[in-house]
Amino acid sequence: MVKLYGIPNCDTVKKARAWLQAQGVPFEFVDFKKTGAPAVLLHTWLDHPHGPDWQTLLNRRGTTWRTLPPQEQAAVTDTDTAIALMEAHPSAIKRPVVAWPDRVTVGFDVDAWANELTRLPT
Repeated sequence: MVKLYGIPNCDTVKKARAWLQAQGVPFEFVDFKKTGAPAVLLHTWLDHPHGPDWQTLLNRRGTTWRTLPPQEQAAVTDTDTAIALMEAHPSAIKRPVVAWPDRVTVGFDVDAWANELTRLPT
């Protein structure tokens, strides 16, 4: 089953959920506001052979990042420090994150997602 991770009030997550529903794709929505983003999950995404790197997963354009103190931003220099920050501030994760059967994607891209649908088991 497809798992979509995000925050329910995020406009991009809303669009992504609506798109999956319109395509008839069953999925489970996981709300970071309720579940958080445990380090083990972040490692799973980053260690996946077809997953993102930490620079892609960390949302440096969002409000959460911009409101962090400069010294906290500067301390994010590698996978471990990025995971620690994203675990402490799940809203700093770029959204949505989707766990497809064979890969993990970040962000909502209709063309890329349409391609993912062709890989789903029927």
